[in-house]
This record gives sequence, C-alpha cells and structure tokens, in this order.
Amino acid sequence: MSRKNPLGLAVLALLAERPMHPYEMAVTLRQRAKEASIKLNYGSLYTVIGSLEREGHIHARERTREGTRPERSVYELTQFGEVELHEWMYDLLARPVKEYPQFEAALSLMPVLQPDEVATLLAERIARIDREIEKVGHILGSVAVRALPRLFTIETEYYVAMLEAEREWVVKLVQLINKSDGKFTSEWRALHTRQYKAAPATKRGRSTKEVERKESAAMNSATKARRSSTAAGNEKPPEPRARTRKR
Repeated sequence: MSRKNPLGLAVLALLAERPMHPYEMAVTLRQRAKEASIKLNYGSLYTVIGSLEREGHIHARERTREGTRPERSVYELTQFGEVELHEWMYDLLARPVKEYPQFEAALSLMPVLQPDEVATLLAERIARIDREIEKVGHILGSVAVRALPRLFTIETEYYVAMLEAEREWVVKLVQLINKSDGKFTSEWRALHTRQYKAAPATKRGRSTKEVERKESAAMNSATKARRSSTAAGNEKPPEPRARTRKR
C-alpha cells in the first residue's frame, strides 16, 4: 500500500506489540489519543487492514464467528510487515517531505484581498492559535497529573511547538503589512487600485457578470412586486398584444 497513509503505519506498529482484531486496534488508538495525529474511522481502518493483508504485511491468525454476528479476525504482523514498519519509520523520521498545508496555499494567493483585510484576518488567526495553545496546554497538564511518560505525548509537544512558531511568524507578517512606510504593501495596494479603475462596475469579491446578473434579478423582482401591488389595488393590467400567427 502507499506509504502516504499513516493509518497503515499505525496498524503495523500496534501489531508489533501483539496480535489484535480491528476493533481493539481502533480502541487502543483512541485511548492513546492518536486520532489527534492520525485520521481514524472504522471504514478506512478496515480498508487499510485489507490492503496490508493482501500485500503480505499482516495476516489473520484466527477467524471466529459467534452465531449470526460478523466474522471476527485477529491479525498479526508478518516478517515482511516488520521490515516494512521499520523502513517506513526510517523514511518518515529522516527525510523531510514537501507537504501542502491550506494556510500556505492561502498565503500564496493572499494578494487577491486588500492588505488591511488580510491583516484583520491574520489577527483573528493569531487569536485562534492562542486559544488552541491554551487548550492543548490543559490536555498536557492533565497528562502530567496522570504521570504518563513524556514519550507518549511527544507528538502533542511537536504540535504546540509548530503552533507557537506559526504564531510568531504570523505576528511578524501582520506587523509588516501594517508598517508605516508601506514598502511591503505599495505594489499590493496599487494592484487593487488598477483593478478597480479598469473595472469600476465590479464589486469587491464578485465578477462584473455576477453583479449584472444579480442586478437583473433584482429588477425582475421589483417588476414582479409592482405587478403584485397593481393586482392588489384592483388595477387592470394593460391588455396583452395580440400575436400574429405566422403562416
């Protein structure tokens, strides 16, 4: 299977501990809060298990059925699966890969909005990051009270570190946008000025065609309203023109 799905890696890691059936795998992952780092649902879990079994990384050690209930399989790791587990871990830990976060995509397209608007939105993002850091901090605090070894929450520490680094960077970006000399935003603002001069009928965030369509719809609605008002006042509408049938 593709190494792009970390749920497969999680299954291999669980079976390296002991044989398990799928339900036990899901429960164990949730008890360890791994769904915060790995997308987990039963449908995708069974799909991943089927793929790993077809490729020989795991196999069903026993299959049992009780009455009319679905068959229950207990899986274990094969020797081939153990090799795959370690090679997959080596690859992920040692090699940085290019990922495509949504925030990075938004930054690449940021000039479509006005600088002041972007600064406001980024300030909102900073506030949300602060709340997330506080929330995760409470979670780590409760874990510390239970004396859970730090090893088993290291991915949460990484998550907080990434949030803090992002917050620091976004704060600097907002300061850059709001800087009094305006060097960073001069061409940005000029771009919007040129666009509005070139298309004065265009409203922000909507194309000219969309504006015209909505204006036309508004006119039609107004016409219908006037007709309804005329009918309510018992005024007779003008007689329709007689149509001449073409021969």
